[in-house]
Amino acid sequence: MSFTTTTSCSATTINSKLLKGTKKQSSSHVSSSSPKSTRRINCFAGKNEEEKKKTVIKKTEKKKESDDVNDDTTEMMMKKIVSAATALGVSLTMTTMPLVGDDVAQAYEYNQNQTNPSISQLAGLQANPVTNARALLRNSLPIDCKEIRQVQKALESISDDLRVPGVKFSGVEESVNKSLKIVKNDANKIVDKTAPAKKDQVKQYLKDLGTELQDFQTIVANKDKQEVPVAQQKCLSLVTKIEEALVNEFPYQVPAPYDTTLPRLEGRATVEMEVKIKDNAVTSGGKLTIVLDGYNAPVSAGNFTDLIQKKFYDGMKIQRSDGFVVQSGKPENAPKGVDGYIDPATGKERSVPLEIMPESSFMKKKAPEYDFTFEENGMYREQPVLPFNAFGTLAMARREADNNSASSQFFFLLRESELTPSGTNILDGRYTIFGYVVDNQELLRDMKVDDEIVSMKIVRGGENLVKNEREKAPTQEEQAPASE
Repeated sequence: MSFTTTTSCSATTINSKLLKGTKKQSSSHVSSSSPKSTRRINCFAGKNEEEKKKTVIKKTEKKKESDDVNDDTTEMMMKKIVSAATALGVSLTMTTMPLVGDDVAQAYEYNQNQTNPSISQLAGLQANPVTNARALLRNSLPIDCKEIRQVQKALESISDDLRVPGVKFSGVEESVNKSLKIVKNDANKIVDKTAPAKKDQVKQYLKDLGTELQDFQTIVANKDKQEVPVAQQKCLSLVTKIEEALVNEFPYQVPAPYDTTLPRLEGRATVEMEVKIKDNAVTSGGKLTIVLDGYNAPVSAGNFTDLIQKKFYDGMKIQRSDGFVVQSGKPENAPKGVDGYIDPATGKERSVPLEIMPESSFMKKKAPEYDFTFEENGMYREQPVLPFNAFGTLAMARREADNNSASSQFFFLLRESELTPSGTNILDGRYTIFGYVVDNQELLRDMKVDDEIVSMKIVRGGENLVKNEREKAPTQEEQAPASE
């Protein structure tokens, strides 16, 4: 289903309104240094007055340059935001399920009603947003251990040093030394926050991490540029294992009715998705690794895990690939009006609610927000724990007008498009994210319509699924009374 002309027009209207507002503001700044002001300055006479004239002109020109730079920057950022809103509003549609439409206009209307909203408020901009899928997953683990978090941040910061030509070895050295110091001095504090059954495991992970960090020091001392990222990932892999082991219990109760009517994933699960790519001279396909996050989207991740275990997606075609998203999940040969999985327990399409964990709830170990978008709840400044920042972000498709109409259709967002920059997208707080592709994301670039999902398998974490399955709905024959 594509958008109506009305939707396209509304997006275009947003574009023109924002740009008109920006131009008007820009012209008002320029008028402050107009020729009329200069003519007034020219009325000065005498040597002292001439010096005053020059001083005033310099200040005026400096202010004009500053204003022009601010105006140009503002207009450039506004155009980028508007282009994202316009393109997504017009282009992002699911298979029979529009992804974004009038909510773009609603977001704009809210911000127009604010008193001088900043660019960051308007676009949800973040300073240096995290775009690495594994880092996002580490950040979203419900743990309270500042020591291991400090190690995590120090090791992740090495990525910035790697971007410096020739590698900034002083920064790498500082991060490695800081991490090793914490591991040596504060290991007991980390172990103390671990459940008794996992203490020995965490002790071994910390010992291994200490060894890897010492090897890392040698690599830094030798200024081995090629080995730095390899050593960094080895250390971060151990940090991830430690942090996962620090989660002692599922942090909250899923609210009714979803706690008893739908499958839920109380933890995480790892998926191996094998795809077959046709008519491609470079690749015939391969396997992607996906991590499903049940800590922050238990119902959506549980629904997906359940369908994988039922082999629902095996053999299914890629149904959309347009540079913005790669999508599938609509049953092939489905009856008219059916967009998702038919639950045998009810004989009807299974519906999954909108489910988004706000950062404020995450910190307090509360349940996600259900049924309503952040905007509908008045949570305009809130950020989701799982954002649309990473290439290969996994989310549920739904009908635009019904927040709770997700079922089996899913999509991977190809975030690197210029129209969906990190921190400026219009999907956060409106659509359910429940996982990220962590390995072989590049295959998403090659997928096109009619390529095949050969299979999906749960390779880790299947025990975290709570099925909540009911008995199969009786058929008409079973419901009919027995003949005498």
